[in-house]
Amino acid sequence: MPASGTSCPLPAPRGPLSERLLAVLRGEAPPVGLSSAPVVGSDPFGEDLQLCLYLAYELHYRAIDGVDDALEWDPDVLRFRSALERSFLHALREVAGAQDEDVEGVLAPLLVEPVGGTGPSWHLSGAGELWQLREYAAHRSIYHLKEADPQAWVVPRLEGQAKASLVTVQHDEYGAGRADRMHAAMFARLLRDLDLDHRYGAYLDLVPAVTLAPVNLMSMAGLHRALRGVAFAHFVMIEVTSSPGSRRISQAFERLGAGPGGQAFYDEHVEADAVHEQLLRAGLRDLVDREPGLAADVVLGLRASSALEQRFGDHLLDCWDAGRSSLRAGL
Repeated sequence: MPASGTSCPLPAPRGPLSERLLAVLRGEAPPVGLSSAPVVGSDPFGEDLQLCLYLAYELHYRAIDGVDDALEWDPDVLRFRSALERSFLHALREVAGAQDEDVEGVLAPLLVEPVGGTGPSWHLSGAGELWQLREYAAHRSIYHLKEADPQAWVVPRLEGQAKASLVTVQHDEYGAGRADRMHAAMFARLLRDLDLDHRYGAYLDLVPAVTLAPVNLMSMAGLHRALRGVAFAHFVMIEVTSSPGSRRISQAFERLGAGPGGQAFYDEHVEADAVHEQLLRAGLRDLVDREPGLAADVVLGLRASSALEQRFGDHLLDCWDAGRSSLRAGL
């Protein structure tokens, strides 16, 4: 199957786990061999395991170049993915800390914009350089070219206001009936303005594990009904923190003269996500009211997604402060 630009390209392996999985995806080894893959002992946030998770989930999104579609539901591939997920989820629980049920207490700090913040959006809006903005876009392409797709799996697992809120937000994410206004399509135009490759998954080989982990969390939570509280909370976290950061990224595009595509994409998120925040907060309250047993998972989703975004931001700023690329290889 040739590369189409709408399917994910096969990347290079990053360790023994991905070596074995890629051999299966290329048709060079039987899936049954994955049962002996050394998942235990592999860093759950490391390059090897995170790439494996990403590829295992990508089988459920779009085609992977040259890969048999039947592998999506191959029992050996699914067992391998399950082992990866157990390791990742255990690590996320450790990062998130004590699993209390104080949803409002965890959510409240996310609603307050810090004065003089230090994340990537603050840097890019003030002193960031064009090469750094281009790298930021390459990182974010891993999610934004499939924007809202991970959350679409959650819709049939909800009811009441939670479902109504999510579907209303998804309607906007998918362009409100206009294909050219789909957020993924708008991000593709942003990439073209920056003279970057706008094809789906084009930068998979270049982005590190800290970029893959937040997307893998979305995919894992979306695919598992048992993790619907985590999935909804993750989406809430994205939307309630999006507007201020999007405003700063838009300012960076304007300041650097980086083209109208970037400003259009981020301006859209400034306006839309302010409304989405209110909708999803109402949906979150309804979800916990209907299913109080999900409160701990909601807290896990908020804390884990926040921690992964912090790791991502710290990585970018550490690299940029040292004058080096934040990607595995420079653009």
